[in-house]
Amino acid sequence: MSTFWSAWVMFLVVLNLGITFFLFLWAPRVKIPVLPDGTTGHVWAHGALRESVRKLPTWWIGFSASMFLWGFIYLALYPGFGAFKGLLGWTSGAQLEQQVRVNDALREPILQRVRAGTVEALAGDAQVTAIGHTLFQENCAACHGSTGRGNTVLGAPNLVDDDWLYAGDGETILTSILDGRRGVMPAWGGALGREGVNQVAAYVLSLGGSEAPEDWVAAGQTHYATLCVACHGADGHGNPVLGAPNLTDDIWLYGGDFARIAETIRDGRAGEMPSLRARLGEDQARIIAAWVYAQSHAAAGNPPVDSSMDSPDGEPSSGAQPHEAG
Repeated sequence: MSTFWSAWVMFLVVLNLGITFFLFLWAPRVKIPVLPDGTTGHVWAHGALRESVRKLPTWWIGFSASMFLWGFIYLALYPGFGAFKGLLGWTSGAQLEQQVRVNDALREPILQRVRAGTVEALAGDAQVTAIGHTLFQENCAACHGSTGRGNTVLGAPNLVDDDWLYAGDGETILTSILDGRRGVMPAWGGALGREGVNQVAAYVLSLGGSEAPEDWVAAGQTHYATLCVACHGADGHGNPVLGAPNLTDDIWLYGGDFARIAETIRDGRAGEMPSLRARLGEDQARIIAAWVYAQSHAAAGNPPVDSSMDSPDGEPSSGAQPHEAG
């Protein structure tokens, strides 16, 4: 703080404290003119209420005096009176550094377990997964929901249903968090036309056991074999190497009704899971991966949480990253 601003702050402090302390000392001694009945002459409600004058109670004067005393003591002990650092030498920066050191000492044993263990093993560590849930809420909940249920509007997949685009083992989940994923479902509207899109949509629905017009299903199967089989496979079970979703399990990133599926086929989808390596670092990413793994793998000892309200339209979604819809 420069000399000018230090002096300016000191001036304001002295001015404000001086005025208020003067009023505190003067107010109890000032004489207010009153009528013989002890009132000021101010009346309300046609004279039913009259303003009287009473001395300030002793407890109020004592309390106010103690507040002035505390204010003077505070200015002596702590920074606040211009550039004066206070007799204690306290600074917010030094306190923060001390608290960071304490926090680092507390978390170091946890980080040692995180660095030494696999994601699968960490998923059974209640302390690690509790921290993982907090980190997930801070970094991932905007897309996936606070409990990982996902969001079909954004194409953010459900992370607690044990259905994955890129496989659900610990290292794959960790890779997705650290390096991100990018997926593209091509737009086939131009190649198929409206009728062809409807036919493929009907065939895709039939893969999951839904009823659809048989003539559309038959024609859609032909189109599927030409345009879709390279990514989704002949049986529609998808390809985790490519991140192509399973079309037979009735779990959808963008909704599984006929209109949504047709929209996906016609217009395509482009989804991206951003890389969080620079933001989180590997330790925090491993902790989040452990929490995600625990929610989707009952064998890890942590069954999925109840998060039925996370998805805006109630549709389940799939996988570990926003990606192309089935």
